[in-house]
Amino acid sequence: MTGVLTGFAVIAAVIGTGYVLGRLGLLGPGGRDVLTKLAFHVATPALMFETLARADLSLLVSAPLAVTALATVAVMAVYAVVGVLRRWGTGFTTVGSLCAGYVNAGNLGIPVAAYVLGDATLVAPVLLFQQLVVTPIAMTVLDLSGPGGEAGALRRLTGPLRNPVVIGSLSGVLVAVTGCPLPEPVWEPFELVGNMSVPAVLLAFGISLHGSALPGRGSDRGPVLLAVALKVAGQPLAAWALGSAVFGLSGRALFTVVVTAALPSAQNLFTYASRYAVGTRLAREAILLSTFLAIPALVLIAATLG
Repeated sequence: MTGVLTGFAVIAAVIGTGYVLGRLGLLGPGGRDVLTKLAFHVATPALMFETLARADLSLLVSAPLAVTALATVAVMAVYAVVGVLRRWGTGFTTVGSLCAGYVNAGNLGIPVAAYVLGDATLVAPVLLFQQLVVTPIAMTVLDLSGPGGEAGALRRLTGPLRNPVVIGSLSGVLVAVTGCPLPEPVWEPFELVGNMSVPAVLLAFGISLHGSALPGRGSDRGPVLLAVALKVAGQPLAAWALGSAVFGLSGRALFTVVVTAALPSAQNLFTYASRYAVGTRLAREAILLSTFLAIPALVLIAATLG
């Protein structure tokens, strides 16, 4: 379990640095907002483009990814139904659904795949599915559910096409599909800028923790605990049930999909919530709790299926 502990330790160190920055006020009162905007408008789109442009899209056609996709859709649908019944609002429910099913496949999934599963490339299909399918859909919903603004319905409908994360993702897919060769000097700026995405998100998340109440105790307690329960327990159980009973997976293949499903909520969800000014506390607390609880969950899965 060295990979699990190492991955969590790295994340905790960067978040802790952000907390110190917030406590000392070194970046000023707008430090978190600047990092969030940097990640959303510049770094994350560059990372999405570079990742997808170089990806093997054939990985999207596989039984393990089908299990992951169905398990993700299942838990997000459960959260969405509850959100509709409880009238939490479209944007808030969308953020909560993402927290329930969008796994930290990047900065935590890669080391876990490398050290626990023995192959870092096993997380690639999940990254592709989330970046190519889940993210554009979620961004579209958040764009359309926000304030209409002066431009009216037309601007709202075309909003997703102007979303930097969606633009970066779709541009990367276009390059991958067409096989358009790009010289190395063109790749390097995207790599350099994209590498800022994860640190910026983690630092902004850490800054937001300063002065915040303990998670799961405020007015958003119900939505937070539901998202965490679905993420930590519901998604791994759904992946195990679908993988073993429906797709006939066993051994290492089944272990892989369950471990992937047990990864905590991704930190970039906090960036999305902050960008759209909806469910920010929900995202922050769900990410924090699911990250903490993912450690015993992954240890249990390794002991049971590993």
